[in-house]
Amino acid sequence: MIGLTVTPEVALVDESIKIQAWGLPPQELITLRAWLEDEKGEIFHSRAFYRTDDDGNVDLECTPATGGDFHGVHPMGLFWALKPVTPFLRLVKRNIKGSPFYVHVELYCRIEISSSPEDPPIASKIVERWYSSPRVERVQIREGRIRGALFLPQGEGPFPGVIDMFGGVGGLLEFRSGLLASHGFASLALAYFAYEDLPNFLGDVDLKYFEEAAQFLCNHPKVSGEGVGVIAICKGAEMGLAMGTYLPQVAATVCINGTNAVNGNTLTYGDLSIPGIPYQTERLIFTDRGTLNLSRAMADPRKPEHQDSIFPVEKARGPILFIVGENDQNYDSLFFAKEALARAHKYNKKDVYLQSYPGAGHLLEPPGSPFCPVSQSPFFPLPLTWGGELLPHCRAQEHSWKEILDFLRKNIQCSRRNKL
Repeated sequence: MIGLTVTPEVALVDESIKIQAWGLPPQELITLRAWLEDEKGEIFHSRAFYRTDDDGNVDLECTPATGGDFHGVHPMGLFWALKPVTPFLRLVKRNIKGSPFYVHVELYCRIEISSSPEDPPIASKIVERWYSSPRVERVQIREGRIRGALFLPQGEGPFPGVIDMFGGVGGLLEFRSGLLASHGFASLALAYFAYEDLPNFLGDVDLKYFEEAAQFLCNHPKVSGEGVGVIAICKGAEMGLAMGTYLPQVAATVCINGTNAVNGNTLTYGDLSIPGIPYQTERLIFTDRGTLNLSRAMADPRKPEHQDSIFPVEKARGPILFIVGENDQNYDSLFFAKEALARAHKYNKKDVYLQSYPGAGHLLEPPGSPFCPVSQSPFFPLPLTWGGELLPHCRAQEHSWKEILDFLRKNIQCSRRNKL
């Protein structure tokens, strides 16, 4: 009897999945295929070929893939390699609490290369991949100017608070906040443009908006009042570094593939006004694939005329962790992080850290998230190149997520004392 097991069949997206097949002919080439349909009806799929052992078994924890979308022993490879049938799409979960992604895992007793096989699989399973524990509560936030969604773990708390932001796509992305809350954080997914009544485009940035969000979270009855963390990527990481540098409410900051200076938009905070370093649009790279590479579009902040735009990270109340993909093709993020680290050391601030990953690109997301090397952006006429290579990028997602969770747990004190 031929069998296929995928365990657990219901899990958070950052949990590992164990896949085994048995009852097959010995030393036979087989195909394992995975696919899902996103909330817009788009199909993402992956496949890998395996050779059964002498007993007719395949175990992805020890059986190497011989071909397909990857080679070698990678138990989560089928999830990492999910790619869109329609080019240049990024897999993003919008409805965090309402439904999971249903990932179909299928077994074929042959080499199956079609993206949509005509013959049915000989065995299949459906895996539910959730971005939020069922015990997590989601609260829509429209408080003053603040727009976002707060995810709260079950219980009275207090919980360590985290503000979670994304980059230049705008809008509100909640999937990381749902996972953070599932790991015990009160996480505020914060929008700052292109959402509800916020500006459609990011113009000059008022840091008071972000301070209002930080104070709101500090004041929440289920959140520890000693300060909050910030986690952000891309343009959001620039906002996050500004928060960590200037706001007393911020106890710890995680910047994923960001910069060390204000770029493009002027940043204001009361009487403080920091000019944005102009983008160098003439240095955009048009690739042979018909995509845009933005990694050279930011000027060198070390130039004398840009010194006032650099964040004085030495003034930050708490520690800062830079997470960097060394093959980032959207920002020269490794350079920016090294510059911030060097400045911190120059001014004797010792709690600024850099964790970089060779072969990883820009879109470093939670574990189990598919590798996305290129995707369409609403603000550019051509798709943007994010960079990275499948296996090192996804291994970086696995490792960096643990580093981020440990960093936030260590540095956000959770008590009711000294409420800000």
